Amino acid sequence: MSEVGASLAEHFAALEDPRAKHLIAHNLTEIVLIAICGVICGAETWTDIEWFGYERQEWLEQFLELKNGIPSHDTFGRVFGRIDTDQFQLCFASWVQTVFQVTEGQVVAVDGKTARRSHDRSNNKEAIHVVSAWATANHLVLAQQKVDEKSNEITAIPELLRLLDIHGCIITIDAMGARPEIAEQIIDQGADYLLTIKDNQPHLHEDIRLFFKLSHENSFQKVASTYHRTVNKAHGRLEIRECWAISGEDSLQFLRKHSQWKGLKSVAMVTSERQLADKTTRQTRYYITSMPNDAEKILHAARSHWGIENSLHWVLDVAMGEDDSRIRKDNAPTNMNMLRHIALNLLKQERTLKRGVVGKRLKAAMNPDYLLKVLSV
Repeated sequence: MSEVGASLAEHFAALEDPRAKHLIAHNLTEIVLIAICGVICGAETWTDIEWFGYERQEWLEQFLELKNGIPSHDTFGRVFGRIDTDQFQLCFASWVQTVFQVTEGQVVAVDGKTARRSHDRSNNKEAIHVVSAWATANHLVLAQQKVDEKSNEITAIPELLRLLDIHGCIITIDAMGARPEIAEQIIDQGADYLLTIKDNQPHLHEDIRLFFKLSHENSFQKVASTYHRTVNKAHGRLEIRECWAISGEDSLQFLRKHSQWKGLKSVAMVTSERQLADKTTRQTRYYITSMPNDAEKILHAARSHWGIENSLHWVLDVAMGEDDSRIRKDNAPTNMNMLRHIALNLLKQERTLKRGVVGKRLKAAMNPDYLLKVLSV
């Protein structure tokens, strides 16, 4: 196919085929590659992928054997319903780390998202919730980890991080993942952390809030602090963000149980003010971090984390129809989520066409040469 297409085939060839050997009519790697190409071109269901295969069969036969033609939508559904999600995830993470480079010092945002319509009430199955690692500068999904139905993000995040080489990166996590054991794992893997602190850590949240209140009252004269402010104006909206960071062993002593946070160097307060017409909103967030006392870098990392909503979650819902997907059976919802992430990575990295994800998917569907270009980024 292309260098990337060949790389995809190489990495996903490691998948264990869940089917009985005497019932196999279609090669598993070919099924995966057809599905990836279909999702790139706008397919959102197994029927869509089958239809794509038939419409592009002659093109696909340039690269794939297709001994028994294009699989049916039932075959796609059954196979992806039975593919082991952990194996699929390992293949995905291996492919990303081989093909794409994450630069040292980059912010990697870790956040969870629920595919709202993936629930199956007839079988008492909850909607799937997936935690993803998003390289904010590269616009890449690095890995994903499904949250077990009887668990939460606290158990999924360590498993996700173990899949990644995060050495030299800054890992940002919302309040759910602000746990001492997660901070320790990030440090042990050679990265820095920036963790949001909210009421789920009531003592720590109150200590930081009070500490910044007293520091403000004393004009930060008694602490080692840095400050940074940004002002952005666009589309009739004015956004002002300010960050104060405090470090020093004497300062951190005011935080109860501060020693349980491995590598803790600084605490930060970020305020955001948004002015739109006659409406003004303000928000204050508190952080702990292993980063040095540099308010500008801390504010940049915090802002980068907020971008995961627009750059990943919004695109998955609006451009790729994730929240409306009714794929529900067995492992199929999680594996389709992985297919979307693969397609999104390839579409985001193709930069010759100055269009959004929707426009790129439409062109890939209409123009096989452009599809090949997406596969070749």
